[in-house]
Amino acid sequence: MPRLFISFFAGLLFGAGLLISDMANPFRVIGFLDVTGTWDPTLLFVMGGAVIVAAPLFAWSARRSFSWSGDRLPERPRLEISPALIVGSSLFGLGWGLIGYCPGPALVAMATGTPAAVLFVTTMAIGAMLANRVRQNSTT
Repeated sequence: MPRLFISFFAGLLFGAGLLISDMANPFRVIGFLDVTGTWDPTLLFVMGGAVIVAAPLFAWSARRSFSWSGDRLPERPRLEISPALIVGSSLFGLGWGLIGYCPGPALVAMATGTPAAVLFVTTMAIGAMLANRVRQNSTT
């Protein structure tokens, strides 16, 4: 039960932050990426604020073995740059730049009933399932 409550509260807090900062609005993101036109630095300030809040918490959690809900924390992943990472992050960046959504804000916008967000999340889920199937087929 604590894990479910913490997950719900964290998701609610994240979604509220996206709505309050207007980061669920794809035009904010596209405005940020438009460095040769009418550049909108709002996203930079939101990300900076998030880093200021998150950095001490990441440092604190790195010294812990268990989460707040009592679950054992996984070992830190190796920092390895692989071809799959480069291809995946490039596709993520292309999608983000074309439509202005990344997964978190898209889920928040979908909850508000935005048709473009519903289409984005649906196709994102299909893409994730296809990627999982390709990954499973390549390991067998």
